[in-house]
Amino acid sequence: MIRRFVENCEKAIAATPLALSSSVQKQFGPDGKTVYLKGSLVFTDSSILELALFASESRHSVVVDKYRLHYMDKQGRMLFRYDNAPHHDELPSSGSKHSHALPTTNVFLPTNFAQTRPLPRLLMPTQKE
Repeated sequence: MIRRFVENCEKAIAATPLALSSSVQKQFGPDGKTVYLKGSLVFTDSSILELALFASESRHSVVVDKYRLHYMDKQGRMLFRYDNAPHHDELPSSGSKHSHALPTTNVFLPTNFAQTRPLPRLLMPTQKE
């Protein structure tokens, strides 16, 4: 199950038409039921998405235990970041899932971005609360 999850992640990355290049390393746990993925995608506007996630196989699904998606412009300035690190207890009832964004940042995405971004949905099929 965990290997199929990784294959699906790789397929989603390869099918993302806005990505010029990608590099993702994978490290499976000794039991073959966990995986750590870390990498980056470079998009057509030279912006970069760095990703890291730790996923584990549960009884009937794959659970993304920890994740970080960090999106930067071509100068390396953070545009936004999504993660589930438990360092923001002040966030109301969202658990540890939260985003970081610069208050003055405007992120402009192509009008067809909704159809071309299977990666975030795929990387987080199930999340631990």
